Parts: sequence; C-alpha cells; structure tokens
Amino acid sequence: MSAAASSPLETELDRLTRRIEELLGALEQLREENRALRQRHESLSSERATLLQKNEQVRARVEAMIGRLKTLEHGA
Repeated sequence: MSAAASSPLETELDRLTRRIEELLGALEQLREENRALRQRHESLSSERATLLQKNEQVRARVEAMIGRLKTLEHGA
C-alpha cells in the first residue's frame, strides 16, 4: 500500500482510537456514579427502616398514653 492510500486509513484509525478512549472514560465515570448511587440508596434504605421503626415506637407510646389517660378518666 502506498503512503497516500494508508494516510486516510491511519487518520480514521486514530479517530476511532480517540473515540474508544473517550467512551472508556465515560464508561468508568458511569460505573463510579452507579456505585455511588447504589451506596446512597443503601444508606437511604437503612435510614428509612430506622425511621419507620422509631415511628412505630412513638405510635405505640402514644397509644399507651391514650390508654392510660382513658383509664384515669374512667376512674375519676
């Protein structure tokens, strides 16, 4: 192959190489973002479970207080 015939091919290969490198960089960035989002999701799920548990405890306490108040009211 002559130098003139290989030049456009080399140019195209260089362009494709750069594009592949750009795509690999974007892929790595997306993987890192996905990892961070999964970690955040786990954290929020754990926080939600804790808040639901605390909410249930408060609800039970309030119901117990209401029950005691009703008992006092009927006893007075």
